[in-house]
Amino acid sequence: MPSPFHPKRYHYYGRFLREKFGCKVFKVVVDAGFTCPNRDGQKGWGGCAYCNVDSFTPKGNGGRSASVAEQVLTGIERARKNYGAEKFMVYFQPNTNTYAEVGELERIYREAVSVAPDDILGLTIGTRPDCIDREKLEMLKRAFPDLYVTIEYGLESARDDILASINRGATHAEFVSAVELTAAYGFDVCAHTIFGLPGETEENWMALAEELNRLPIRFVKLHHLHVVKGSILAKRYRDNPFPLFSLESYAEFLCRFLPALRADMVVQRLFGVADEDDLIAPDWGLRKSEIQREIERSLDSRQVVQGSSFPKSGL
Repeated sequence: MPSPFHPKRYHYYGRFLREKFGCKVFKVVVDAGFTCPNRDGQKGWGGCAYCNVDSFTPKGNGGRSASVAEQVLTGIERARKNYGAEKFMVYFQPNTNTYAEVGELERIYREAVSVAPDDILGLTIGTRPDCIDREKLEMLKRAFPDLYVTIEYGLESARDDILASINRGATHAEFVSAVELTAAYGFDVCAHTIFGLPGETEENWMALAEELNRLPIRFVKLHHLHVVKGSILAKRYRDNPFPLFSLESYAEFLCRFLPALRADMVVQRLFGVADEDDLIAPDWGLRKSEIQREIERSLDSRQVVQGSSFPKSGL
């Protein structure tokens, strides 16, 4: 069966952006200094068990020592020089980027996009499903009518007992409610998954495809579990190691997962990466580009096509 996504066997993000905007678009990651409700005591302490927030902070943009505007300008310059990027999306990634009063959020977002209005096409806002509401969505719709605004929510798992075990501080029902509300306002939604959390099985992971398929989700990020320094899981792993994916087993899993995923859903990532200074396990000993090639080689060898076992999906 030939792939409808030539030259890849899945609906990949680079293709989506080029078709939507007609040029090479690059995300510029910004750390605006937010925290999370399960870090500051509102819902808990310590954050999600898998998270070391420092590992998500952009290394080359100045981080929190630089203003939002400075981070955006630095990121744009680096992306142009290193990747030949032409236009840009500002990506608020570390922590919970809607965890503030709506007026403060609007100020921060405006600062980010105002530094290069001719070059910035949109905003991508990473947040938790329990930190969004109508007031914030209405602000985004009113304040940025000409920008492509997408919201990214952590799904991680659809099992509430697993979410509780990783100190998530939110339920799957809250995720579903946030996705449906956000889509109702006309914003595209990205869902972030983690495969390999302790206590889950492949049956649970495959069930996530069904859950993603039934919801108004435009993008997905597929990640395997990392154990990183400074996280709660790092201590658990040290005291009682639990199974983690090898590159081979993860590639084989994706060969089963992608055919079950709607073909119109855009895959932003097939796997996650962690800085080598932060990573404890699994260490596959390869660069990001090498991991990408190995996974895509597995997809090719098995003639995998996204959505092939979900016949109602469309492009």
